[in-house]
Amino acid sequence: MSTTTIEIVKKAGRIGAEIRGVKLSADLDQETFAYIQEALKEHLVLFFRGQQHLDDVLHEKFAERLGELYVHPTVPVKENTNAIFELNSEYGAKANTWHTDVTFVPEVPRYSVLRGVTIPSVGGDTVWANTHTAYEDIPAELKALAEQVWAIHSNKFDYAAFAYLNQAKDKDIEQYQKYREVFSSTEYETRHPLVFTHPETGKKHLLLGGFIRQLEGYSTSESNALYNILQSYVTRLENTVRWNWQEGDLVIWDNLATQHYAVADYEEKRVVRRVTVSKSTPKNVEGEASSLIRKK
Repeated sequence: MSTTTIEIVKKAGRIGAEIRGVKLSADLDQETFAYIQEALKEHLVLFFRGQQHLDDVLHEKFAERLGELYVHPTVPVKENTNAIFELNSEYGAKANTWHTDVTFVPEVPRYSVLRGVTIPSVGGDTVWANTHTAYEDIPAELKALAEQVWAIHSNKFDYAAFAYLNQAKDKDIEQYQKYREVFSSTEYETRHPLVFTHPETGKKHLLLGGFIRQLEGYSTSESNALYNILQSYVTRLENTVRWNWQEGDLVIWDNLATQHYAVADYEEKRVVRRVTVSKSTPKNVEGEASSLIRKK
């Protein structure tokens, strides 16, 4: 495939582009794949229509071109797959909170590859935000403060575990009890900087999202106030892109460089399947790495 046949269409000013003219597969030629990688570095989120040929196996094999499969630390993978996590609205799997995936562990997944399987006729969009441009928008004095602050992230409430428990409960009460014990006994707390340097681009990003429980050295009310101020820069419409799903769509994003939010405004069934690959431990502007506080 020649890259001259590929079209990149920006979907918003600061984040997101649709790639046209590509049929994704594990056998994609290196020139085309490198072109996609460069586009991902620039736009952070890439959208591909018309990828209905991808099933679970082909989805995983293509994702592995981006890196080693990353298995969720607490949620079992979909049956007969190596690393697919399914979000099925029938089991309460609605990730309608702003978050970066799996920040409750030190090694944060790098890339997510999400496929639309069953899409409602109306609603169910996903929104992504650029956490670098959000950082750039912050006044200098607030940047200096944020660069010194660390946050405690925890999976005390993780929508992914909640969704899987609902699914297990519906299928098999014994399995439900088994996984309930696993989820309730496996709680992570991790220390991450509020501002980190991206390992590939060297740009500074905010690391926030729904898994934060407390800012170190601040009371609960102070933590909430500072978090809300910083998070408001992330979710400004100028820093976001919104995607209206169709069945067969596939979306790739840089998990370290973004937050996302699944809009829960639909009544019909919605199923999407995610493969996550590679991982990286964030480091603050002085080079100090994130660390696990406890796992219990």
